[in-house]
Amino acid sequence: MQLTSAWVQALSGLAVGTVLGFAIQRSRLCSFGAIEDFLMGGDSRRLRVFALALGIALLGTQALVLAGMVSPAETTYAPAALPLLSIVIGSVAFGVGMALVGTCGMGSLVRLGTGDLRGLVVIVILGAAAYAMLRGIFADFRIIFLERVSVSLPEAGTDIAALVSRAAGIELRPLIAAVFGIALCLLAVRDARLRRTPRLLAAGVVLGLLVTAGWFLTSFLHDEFSGPARPQSLTFVSTVGKAVFAGLLNAQAFADFGVGSVIGTVLGAYLAALFAREFRWEAFDDDREMRRHLVGAGLMGVGGILAGGCTIGQGITAGSMLALSWPLSVIGIIAGARLGIAFLMDETPGTLISRNVSRLFSRES
Repeated sequence: MQLTSAWVQALSGLAVGTVLGFAIQRSRLCSFGAIEDFLMGGDSRRLRVFALALGIALLGTQALVLAGMVSPAETTYAPAALPLLSIVIGSVAFGVGMALVGTCGMGSLVRLGTGDLRGLVVIVILGAAAYAMLRGIFADFRIIFLERVSVSLPEAGTDIAALVSRAAGIELRPLIAAVFGIALCLLAVRDARLRRTPRLLAAGVVLGLLVTAGWFLTSFLHDEFSGPARPQSLTFVSTVGKAVFAGLLNAQAFADFGVGSVIGTVLGAYLAALFAREFRWEAFDDDREMRRHLVGAGLMGVGGILAGGCTIGQGITAGSMLALSWPLSVIGIIAGARLGIAFLMDETPGTLISRNVSRLFSRES
């Protein structure tokens, strides 16, 4: 019964991932591209799409929490202690790696689906590094040295809404979810230029709905006789590591929602590329590009595990659960991406600081 339940969840993950991969490939939505557009060009359109996805996911997920269908305490995003050092180091490392690769874990899966063999190399290295940090040779270092530097929380399962409600003495989760969710959605739809790109808006809506669907499906399809439920949704670091492990060592490990979503994302991107007649084989231009991708993939794998997720896993999925790690990880990933861009542009630390300070003062004036 337990194995059957796991395979059903894996198939649901495959379906969710297929829809996601199709939508992302057709819209050309990329989390690193969105950050780069905003930091380097002042264009916030794609970043607003992710805000829309987060707003929809937050509203949907918190509705599930309020209905008693999903419990934050049963997820990995509400631990008994917040590992601050691990989150800071991991999120910055992930951001740097993302800049070196030119996309995140989800984007690499989409690349692979369109025939780009750079995506295959990144996925294999990212997955191996992630699994080594999660359960392999680096796991003891992570647990003993990095995660020990943490802040204890009042009780297990604490998230932003629970913490604020506890401080106020009344239940504020519905209000917090409504205010944050609606504000994020409005931030996106108020942009006139973005409203003229319906494909991008549609991708944001799909991403938000799929994150909510992930939480619902992994709770609804769980066999209660097989043990405590562990609801999950879209993330593309630990799940990539599990997929690589399953392919190399244990086929039974494919029976997992996350692993199914990884495979589905590649499949969906492949179908979208075929539909648009855009499938073509590509590879590295030279050895320098390959070295950059290898280092970036390793940083994303290690950093994603330390941070507890990627731009999707922390930026959208953890955000939908109002996890305390969510804002810290997002800030760290953006900072790391900016450092990675500076490295690619051969900027010195002094140049980087002075340029951003000048930009800050020019905006204020």
